[in-house]
Amino acid sequence: MTANVVQHCTLRFSEVAVDSAALILLREGVKTLKLGSRQWTARSGDVLVVSGGQTLDIRNQLSPQGLYEARWIVWDPALLAEMQPEPPRRPLSGVFHMPSASRIFTDAVDRAVRAIECQAEVSAALARHALAELLLWLHESNVTLASSQPRSMVARLRLMVSRSPSSPWSLPHAAEQLAVSQTTLRRRLSAEGATFGDVLADARMSHAMMMLQSTQRAISSIASDVGYASASRFSVRFRSRSGFAPSVVRGHQR
Repeated sequence: MTANVVQHCTLRFSEVAVDSAALILLREGVKTLKLGSRQWTARSGDVLVVSGGQTLDIRNQLSPQGLYEARWIVWDPALLAEMQPEPPRRPLSGVFHMPSASRIFTDAVDRAVRAIECQAEVSAALARHALAELLLWLHESNVTLASSQPRSMVARLRLMVSRSPSSPWSLPHAAEQLAVSQTTLRRRLSAEGATFGDVLADARMSHAMMMLQSTQRAISSIASDVGYASASRFSVRFRSRSGFAPSVVRGHQR
């Protein structure tokens, strides 16, 4: 997946789950990631690489021109498994910060983005080649992304919901898809400090946040895409998760 994230006001997001490995190229503004006691601050032209399975606090701050903009590329673990560069290295755990990325590297990022976006013009094989080039660049900077699938039940459930957030998910249906009993699913989620409803809502709100930041689609349309028939109920849920209304993400503060 790729997205161009745009904000018109400074915002902070708490406990954002990054389920799959991601690369972030900052174009405008300042981005701060916090993982436990560690913190990384990136500015325009910097690159951040995040390993999958992390829960981060994120702050996106506007540039002096009043804009925040960043390009994301998110890898599917199955695709990473096909593209492991040689020689093998220990996979990244956490965040890698590349200050002032070179023009030739950012050009590779742009090629990968265009390959993902232009499905009608670029074959799947060529798109894989563009992504493999980007992974090789990272590998030569001693950054290797893990190809393993998520192991925790929370991560597995989040990833499944994220792939189809508008589906009418229920605990019985999710248990069937994960090949476990309903009792086992409840018990394992509880052991990880979560409930089915919490994970479902959080995965949907994370998807909605990305749509709010990277598209101009109406909030009612985004609400429908994440399984809410009512835009008002979606807004209430979004505010309870993030602390601000969906409209604020686009700078329309009341």
